[in-house]
Amino acid sequence: MSNKEIVLDLIRRLPDDVSLRDIAREIEFVAGVREGLAQLDKGQGIPIEEAEKRLGSWLTK
Repeated sequence: MSNKEIVLDLIRRLPDDVSLRDIAREIEFVAGVREGLAQLDKGQGIPIEEAEKRLGSWLTK
């Protein structure tokens, strides 16, 4: 499925009264997830233990 098809499918599933800002947020979320999955496919992820160590600093910023 192409990026355009993914966005069109996403928009079709949203309620008719959704705001443009909410549409943009949904697209941004899907883009982030897809980028993260692509990085994992390339072996660019970090072990869960490292993510857990970093999590505390991410939440305090």
